[in-house]
Amino acid sequence: MDWDKLRIFHAVADAGSLTHAGEALHLSQSAVSRQIRALEESLNTTLFHRHARGLILTEQGELLFDATNSMVKRLDAASARIRDSEDEVFGELKVTTTTGFGTLWLAPRLSALYAKYPDLKIDLMLEERVLDLPMREADVAIRMKEPSQADLIRKKLMIVKMRLYASRDYLEKNGTPLRLEDLSAHRLICQNTTTPQVAAGATLVQNLLAYDVRSTLTVNNYFGVLQAVLANLGIGVLPDYLTEDFPNLVRVLPDVESTEVPVFLAYPEELRHSKRVSAFRDFVTEEIFEHRKRQQIP
Repeated sequence: MDWDKLRIFHAVADAGSLTHAGEALHLSQSAVSRQIRALEESLNTTLFHRHARGLILTEQGELLFDATNSMVKRLDAASARIRDSEDEVFGELKVTTTTGFGTLWLAPRLSALYAKYPDLKIDLMLEERVLDLPMREADVAIRMKEPSQADLIRKKLMIVKMRLYASRDYLEKNGTPLRLEDLSAHRLICQNTTTPQVAAGATLVQNLLAYDVRSTLTVNNYFGVLQAVLANLGIGVLPDYLTEDFPNLVRVLPDVESTEVPVFLAYPEELRHSKRVSAFRDFVTEEIFEHRKRQQIP
């Protein structure tokens, strides 16, 4: 198959328009159209349905687009590795992690990484969905469980537990619960157990709701839970890595906590020698080491 025609096909499929693809490729619309027709003739199939609002892939076109999409990601990975020099760290690094960890722990610490590597460009993708690292949906992942995908380098970063926290002002006004049964007099702030989250957190919430909790506020991520707790709305179920950055949080019912949640950093085997990945991995590892040391100080 002609690589140039495949490149043009991918641009058209991605843009959904001959005109927009031509602009991106610096080709005329007629030149793009000729290449697409030639590719369709060589494959003896129709790749696009044409209508007034643009182009839609046929079933055969979808199959080819899946293939070219994989090719583009592989080429981007190869290009990034080639650009990584021996001494410099620069270029784009796609990092994925959960909304809670990304907003509450990782993002506030990135200034130190940028100070060291000002030419680094980080694309931080925060979502609960596990992105496909081998297919280069992201370069590096920090997840709340060990990744199961093949061909990944894994590093265990730390252990997290979900615990109960409230603000000092809230406890001064509403009192501190001493037993689980006392939660019935307070509002519980947590993620809904049906929301995508670590199983340990969902299990803890289910156990707490068994104690006749009359008022609840559920949020679909820990950032929202934290904001509600800081606004004195009740007692929240939050990860324990927050205590250093939010000293106004007071742990409630210290014997109550979830099972351990392992936090892993992972990246594809093919990026083993990437300077950008190494710089990010070392940065996160050092930050967690310092975080642990500070937590151990009486």
